[in-house]
Amino acid sequence: MASVFARKLDTYQPQEQQQKQTKVQVKVHKKRWISKGEKVLYSFFVGVTALTSAIVISYSANLDSVNRDVQELETKVEEKSVTVDNLQAEVKELSEPSRILQKAKENGLQMQNSKVEQANKVR
Repeated sequence: MASVFARKLDTYQPQEQQQKQTKVQVKVHKKRWISKGEKVLYSFFVGVTALTSAIVISYSANLDSVNRDVQELETKVEEKSVTVDNLQAEVKELSEPSRILQKAKENGLQMQNSKVEQANKVR
């Protein structure tokens, strides 16, 4: 009988070992290429870079707009300066004493005093 029990033990032992082998599984943890902390840092860096770029582009666009406005104003000032110079020359031409005397004679005015003084001097 001992041999029968021994055979039974021999036959049962391999089955138990096979069951144990199938139950034991080794979990292999693959190392991630980028860790969660690195992802957070990279995301933060990309966000800051994008925000900075947007601010710089906005500032540049505003600066270009202001420069264009300044150039337009400078052009207008130059045009007005030319107009003022032309008008001053016309005033000087029209206020000559000989012209004034000619216009006075055309309108029937006579000169009583032959002494003519320049009127633009302030005393």
